[in-house]
Amino acid sequence: MTTIQTRTEDTSTPGTAPGGDDVTAEAGAAHPHGGPHGYSAQKNEHLKRLRRIEGQIRGLQRMVDEDVYCIDILTQVSAGTKALQSFALSLLEEHLRHCVAAAAEQGGAELDGKVAEATAAISRLLRT
Repeated sequence: MTTIQTRTEDTSTPGTAPGGDDVTAEAGAAHPHGGPHGYSAQKNEHLKRLRRIEGQIRGLQRMVDEDVYCIDILTQVSAGTKALQSFALSLLEEHLRHCVAAAAEQGGAELDGKVAEATAAISRLLRT
């Protein structure tokens, strides 16, 4: 199997995706919200799930390398996409139950900020 690396010029501003969306938090940059996070109790299950998804994506690479029929590859792309969407919804639910619920107890600006943050995350998920 041959791996081909390509280099593309990134014209986006640091902390933004090529479409202009702010991705600093998603990129693993220092985040002002210390743990434990809503997903902490299920961290091992989430990691196991992400490893399975990673395996699906690696399988796509193998399929292309082995010249598998286009529709079969597209079927697997769809499965990988659905798996990521399902993971994202699970993580969102945990965020709402933990982080947003805790902010609701405090009320005020804390709640407003968490609701705005969750709304923005939902908006990003809907665009995918």
